[in-house]
Amino acid sequence: MNTTTDLPDVPLPPGIRSRYVDNINGLRVHVLEAGYETEGRPCVLLLHGFPELAFSWRKVMPALAEAGYHVIAPDQRGYGRTTGWDANYDGDLNSFRLLNLVRDALGLVSAFDYRSVDAVIGHDFGSSVAAWCALVRPDVFRSVALMSAPFAGPPQLAFDTADKPFRPKPEDPVHRELAALPRPRKHYQWYYSTPEANADMHRAPQGVHDFLRAYYHHKSADWKANTPYPLKSWSANELAKLPTYYVMDFSKNMAETVAEEMPSAEAIAANKWLPDSELSFYGGEYARTGFQGGLQWYRCGTSGAFTAELETFSGRQIDVPSCFISGQKDWGTYQRPGVFETMQRSACTRMLGCHLVEGAGHWVQQEQPAQVSRLLLEFMKQARQRAARQAIVT
Repeated sequence: MNTTTDLPDVPLPPGIRSRYVDNINGLRVHVLEAGYETEGRPCVLLLHGFPELAFSWRKVMPALAEAGYHVIAPDQRGYGRTTGWDANYDGDLNSFRLLNLVRDALGLVSAFDYRSVDAVIGHDFGSSVAAWCALVRPDVFRSVALMSAPFAGPPQLAFDTADKPFRPKPEDPVHRELAALPRPRKHYQWYYSTPEANADMHRAPQGVHDFLRAYYHHKSADWKANTPYPLKSWSANELAKLPTYYVMDFSKNMAETVAEEMPSAEAIAANKWLPDSELSFYGGEYARTGFQGGLQWYRCGTSGAFTAELETFSGRQIDVPSCFISGQKDWGTYQRPGVFETMQRSACTRMLGCHLVEGAGHWVQQEQPAQVSRLLLEFMKQARQRAARQAIVT
């Protein structure tokens, strides 16, 4: 179990405070909070991804608070200073499933005495949680902004099978085919699901700080080879076009993969969006907790153990106002072929815009916070206006 005793202060800009909220679905949740000085503000919930923390929202929280919102950003289950989760690989995987992460979010906003929030905003894997929040409880999560990870909708139940012979679901051959390529490869999500992944990163030869420096650099707009485009299919030959942080060389772990792209000392010194002083906070937190809490989320997905409960929502769409924001240099938009298009075509019925932000890779709210803040505020204004018009009509 991770511990939060005698920890250094979180290096936050003015207007954001760090606090804890107890008894949230079995957790003691560490929360960053802005706009808390006055009561009666509408609430916005921010959900981070991997390998990040609530700290990743530090640059957009002041702008949202200045616009009149009460902004809440937790370290999610498995991360940072939130406690009450099992850090063991063989621990309780059930607690990390998507619907329980929605329960975490619902419990947190309820603890702050909100019946609803104006928007739930999620980045990376937090985008998946935000999507499911809006899908399952649209009465609470009145709009949703998805960032860097598009949403394809719930898994579909099979139709028209009653009078047909049973056919077991075929095994996905893509992993075997990736391994059989002339340059053998493997998919990072399945690597993240292995028992070795946490130690590979937590005990990286270069240290956690330099591992994260290379990882963040590799997926940012600073890595000039990030030039994403739609892939044609979920096939080995197409997936092999992805950078190695998504489709890795078969014989290498993630620490070895990103070490090959470690930026120079000059590039690090020139980095304005994540200077070493801020990276040191991430490094210190992950050195303390390890990565397994976040990796359990991937295991829930790759194992298929919780697909059946998600199929309960088969055919359901996100009907609250939605938007998508990603970096123009972010391969995350296209890493699952067809999902970006499916999200706009059918998974979200009231999508108000898709924005690919110039000068940003995967870490869009850290790389281009002013642009992201502007887009989020514009989206929430549009969503409120639409809700007001609908209320008049009804």
